[in-house]
Amino acid sequence: MYQIDLNSDMGESFGAYSIGNDDEIIKYVTTANVACGWHGGDPMVMDKVVKKAAERKVAVGAHPGYPDLMGFGRRKMVLKPSEVKNYIKYQVGALMAFTASYGMKLQHVAPHGALGNLCQYDRDVSRAICEAVYEIDPSIRVFYCAGAVLGDEAEKMGLEALSEIFADRAYMDDLSLVPRGMDGAMITDEDEAIRRCVKMIKEGKVTSVSGKELDIKGDTLCVHGDGAKALAFVRRIRDAFEAEGIQINNFMGGRS
Repeated sequence: MYQIDLNSDMGESFGAYSIGNDDEIIKYVTTANVACGWHGGDPMVMDKVVKKAAERKVAVGAHPGYPDLMGFGRRKMVLKPSEVKNYIKYQVGALMAFTASYGMKLQHVAPHGALGNLCQYDRDVSRAICEAVYEIDPSIRVFYCAGAVLGDEAEKMGLEALSEIFADRAYMDDLSLVPRGMDGAMITDEDEAIRRCVKMIKEGKVTSVSGKELDIKGDTLCVHGDGAKALAFVRRIRDAFEAEGIQINNFMGGRS
C-alpha cells in the first residue's frame, strides 16, 4: 500500500497583502505548514489558518524562516547557530499558542525558504534547529527536504524525521532544489507534476533537471501555496492518487 501526506505552505499573507488561496487549498490537503510571522503571516492570519485546520482536521506544522518579510524568507542571511536556534524557538512558540487555543498539537517543524535550503548541507544550522525542536517538545516531528543533512541531525537527536518531496519544484543532481532563478526550477505543467509525484511515491525515483535518475524518499508531498497553480495541483493530485491507489494521510492519524 502506498501512502503520503499532502501538505501546503499556508498563512503567508501579511496585513493587507494576500498570498495564496488558503481557504480553498485547505480543503484538499492533510497538513498545513503555517508561516510564523517572519517571512510571512501575522497573528490574525495565523489564527485564521489554524482555526480552519482544526475544523477540517488538517494537521498543523510550523514553517519558520528568516526575519525577512520583504524577501519572503528566500534571501540568504548569515546567522550564528545560536541565533537560528532561538529564532526557531520564537516562531514555533508563537504558532503553538494558536494550536493550543484550538485544542491541537503541533505536528512538525519545516524550515522555510533560504533557511530550509541551508539545511541541505549545513550541519551546524541543522543541529541548531533540531536542538530547538527537541527542547520545546521532542515529540514534534521534523520535515526535511529529501537528501538534506537536517534529516540526519534530527534522527541523531532522537526526533522523528520525515522526508519532504515537492510537486512543483525541480531537483538538482544532489537532490537540492533547483534555484528559483534558474530555468526549469518550477514545474508548471499539471500532467508532468502528477507523473513526477506518482513516480516519486511508487518508484522512489525522480529525474533531475540534467536528466539523471535519482533515488528519492518521500513521506510528505508539498505544493507551494503561493504557486499560480497550487489549487489546480492539489485537486489533480488527489484525483490521480485515488486512481493510483495512493492513500493520503497526515501523521496525526488524520485522513481526508
